[in-house]
Amino acid sequence: MSTSISKEQSADGQHPVHTPTGLIAFAWTLVGVPLAYGLYQTVKTALTLFTG
Repeated sequence: MSTSISKEQSADGQHPVHTPTGLIAFAWTLVGVPLAYGLYQTVKTALTLFTG
């Protein structure tokens, strides 16, 4: 069994779907930037809460 993707059909008769790499990067950026900002704000607020 090879680890490379072949053009053969899978066991259920469907072809594999390939998502473009740019779309995956865009989606992760769309989720990651607000997440990173929220974590930054949480840590900043927690530090002022606990350090006075």
